[in-house]
Amino acid sequence: MKIDRFPSEMQPYVIPEIHGEYVYRCLGCESCFGIDELLYTCPECDSVLLIEDRQWDRLKEVPGTQWRRIFDYRKMLNVPALSGIYRFHELIGSIIPLEDIVFLGEGHTPVISANEAMSDWAGIRFCFKNDGQNPSASFKDRGMASAFSYLNYLISKRGVREVLAICASTGDTSASAALYASYLSRDVKSAVLLPQGKVTPQQLGQPLGSGARVIEIPGVFDDCMKVVEYLSENFSVALMNSKNAWRILGQESYSYEIAQAFDYEVGGLAVAAPIGNAGNITAVMAGFLKMYDLRIIDSLPAVIGVQSEHANPVYLYYLEREEAKRRFRPVTVRPSVAQAAMIGNPVSMPRVIKLVEQYRKIAGEGSVRIVQVSEQEIMDSMLFANRNGHVACTQGGECLAGIRKAVAENKIDKDRTAIVDATAHALKFAVFQDKYFLDAFEPEFEVVPKPELQNAPLSLSLPDSIPNPAKGKLSPGQFNEFVEYTSSVIAGILDLKQLKREKRKR
Repeated sequence: MKIDRFPSEMQPYVIPEIHGEYVYRCLGCESCFGIDELLYTCPECDSVLLIEDRQWDRLKEVPGTQWRRIFDYRKMLNVPALSGIYRFHELIGSIIPLEDIVFLGEGHTPVISANEAMSDWAGIRFCFKNDGQNPSASFKDRGMASAFSYLNYLISKRGVREVLAICASTGDTSASAALYASYLSRDVKSAVLLPQGKVTPQQLGQPLGSGARVIEIPGVFDDCMKVVEYLSENFSVALMNSKNAWRILGQESYSYEIAQAFDYEVGGLAVAAPIGNAGNITAVMAGFLKMYDLRIIDSLPAVIGVQSEHANPVYLYYLEREEAKRRFRPVTVRPSVAQAAMIGNPVSMPRVIKLVEQYRKIAGEGSVRIVQVSEQEIMDSMLFANRNGHVACTQGGECLAGIRKAVAENKIDKDRTAIVDATAHALKFAVFQDKYFLDAFEPEFEVVPKPELQNAPLSLSLPDSIPNPAKGKLSPGQFNEFVEYTSSVIAGILDLKQLKREKRKR
């Protein structure tokens, strides 16, 4: 819709102004630093950073109800820069001019209600938010749209050229970073580090197709991350992992979209997210806290973080009930089907600790819960979801298993509606579905297929007496014979009943 068709009182707000004073704030020593260059850790104490708008309070001059109208009208506007996550421009990057925003179709992913069978199975009403419908087929595009828009802004503002964007990945991050870098190919190239043999063929093909330099190294994601961190500290590269605070800023849009999808009434929701490198759950909490601060929402939803038994450092941290006794200890991960969550030393852990504290101070101790699930539960949940009309990846299965576990352990009110994060497209993890169907999981995964969830194609063999189209062209009569025979066999397999037809009078 064109802006001149909007109510006159809304027209001045729909196209955002460029303003704000953004800084990096250290979560360790509380120091602030300018954003004229990319920083990933505090130069003084080496802790991680969050981005803060020092002029944030100016946004409070606009009532929360007005912000709702602004975002809702902006959703109807046919302006590409405001069509994705920057629909919430003031909350994500109000200093970035619209001409520098990189939009590839990310954001506005659907919220799909589970059918009755799924809700009964989980023990709670729930919806999947299908973030696999982002351009690179994962939620990572939200953060990359932000990080690369800011990088594009720096290129425009400072004339930077020949930037190398680099990341460590278990698959989805590399696909997303390579895609967005390729869009800015005149000024940006990309390189990705992957753990050798621990990325699905589909995920490996994505950065290769986008032209990235793909380097596989021995070890797991945590090992790749250490190498990338060393490179970012000692060489001129743009780090695109969630250690980059601009990534977190973009991923907050997940919360904003959920709020908008539920008409900003989120107090009765429970939002589940896989933890992995902890950037996603950080962004979920930060997004809802921002909206609450601006009175766009009047209460906070519950947040459920989910980890596999094979990669569970955050779960173990919060297993200690007394805050003063908690000590974070990285873990050695074991093989997991939820590859994006197979991280034993999440870089955003300090952000999680800070934001959980803020969240619980407002919404109560039970407002943020961490649950642990088995690899068996993850795979069973993913396949059961996909049997019931969803397109869930293994991380989506992890989230669903987590919601089901939270209900069983009374960590969530059954009267809530759960929002389950399907972080990526199921096709990225087809290899694990195949292993389940073929009973081919390696023992270390600890997954035993359930017969009712297995599936396999049936190959039909024709006797020599039946004409076979695979052996050459058939006459009309031969082809009819092939069709009639094959149909009768398939009817028997599917237990079909013959239609009774009355003969027509001549």
